[in-house]
Amino acid sequence: MAPAWKGTLEDTTARAAEILPSGEVKWGLDAKEQIFAAYGVPYQPMTFLISADKQVVDTWSGIRSEEELRAALDRLIDVPG
Repeated sequence: MAPAWKGTLEDTTARAAEILPSGEVKWGLDAKEQIFAAYGVPYQPMTFLISADKQVVDTWSGIRSEEELRAALDRLIDVPG
């Protein structure tokens, strides 16, 4: 389940269907921001990089550039630069 918090459930569900057409991710609206508060998420997007052994190795909130994302993923899989 992936919660959304800004917007409507209908808008979020429609956008999710566009970018995740499998329908395997279910969406809900956290209008009162209770889910986000419970997990200490101050705002979206929130990104977690998780290693193959299921350890969280990096987190950040906010938007990152493509270059920053690629560098973080390269570090995660240890690709020489």
